Amino acid sequence: MIDEQLRKLEREYEAITGWVDWTDLFQRRTIYDVKIPKAIELQFEEPKTPDEVKIKTLIDEYRLKKTAELEQELFKQKKRLGDAERTLKTKPTKKAENDQRIATNKIEDGLRRIEDVKRTELKERDRRIYPYYYCPIIVQDGKQRKIIPARYLCRPAGKPAFYDTKYPGCFNARRDNLEGFWKEQFGATHAIFVISSFYENVPLHKAEHRELREGEKEQNTVLHFIPREGNPLAVACLWSHWTGQGDEPSLDSFTAITDDPNPEVAAAGHDRTIVTIEPPNFEAWLAPQNATKESLYALFDNRQRPYFDNRKAA
Repeated sequence: MIDEQLRKLEREYEAITGWVDWTDLFQRRTIYDVKIPKAIELQFEEPKTPDEVKIKTLIDEYRLKKTAELEQELFKQKKRLGDAERTLKTKPTKKAENDQRIATNKIEDGLRRIEDVKRTELKERDRRIYPYYYCPIIVQDGKQRKIIPARYLCRPAGKPAFYDTKYPGCFNARRDNLEGFWKEQFGATHAIFVISSFYENVPLHKAEHRELREGEKEQNTVLHFIPREGNPLAVACLWSHWTGQGDEPSLDSFTAITDDPNPEVAAAGHDRTIVTIEPPNFEAWLAPQNATKESLYALFDNRQRPYFDNRKAA
């Protein structure tokens, strides 16, 4: 669950918003499949500056385009449903039954998606991100902290684009692998992203504090971990600016650092916990070029560890 409010992040983290980067992201979404949380989009509903007006115009363009695409698919499924129902009245077939079922489900899904594209009321789920989603991260740009959009799943600079599928777990970076897989980013390109809580996939039997029953197959459940104190969490991240070849668009992306689990997280059945950075250490983390690896690890070791309550995700 991210903190998406750019103006609030500016104030609380003494940063400036990279409006060129954000405008470019919303521009790209009118062309490519770019995933932006609804919560970020909705903060531009009432633009107050020229930068915000530009972004709102791009949001409106995207909504029109996406609605048209969904309506075209809806038309196809309604025709499919009509053809299936006519066939079922005269000569019922298995194919017609399947077409009726699939088309009905796709029509319902399409109507929901159209409504969601047009929706302007904020819901709790609008702040939740998944791998490949873009969200605000805070980086150091010279002497100034800057808020830029970055994709949650890091593609290291210089690596081929297929790294996204070859290493699908690159949304998290294990502490014990920072000087291995992440050696080019650790100690060089650090970031922070701000969240209110996090989600994890956990084996159901571990979440229920029991062993697998005889013959039982392992099942997954999703737990929502929420800091009891309710304070925002500044998560330690690594990020990278990737430059493609030819017409490939450049990419800013990041990964969140994880460590051994807090006791209450381990008790809930999960084996990792995100690493947070304390406010007095922001400068040391965001500008690590002259730091030793030992001093950077010390930032992790000296952090406060909030207690995480958990519940099954809705």
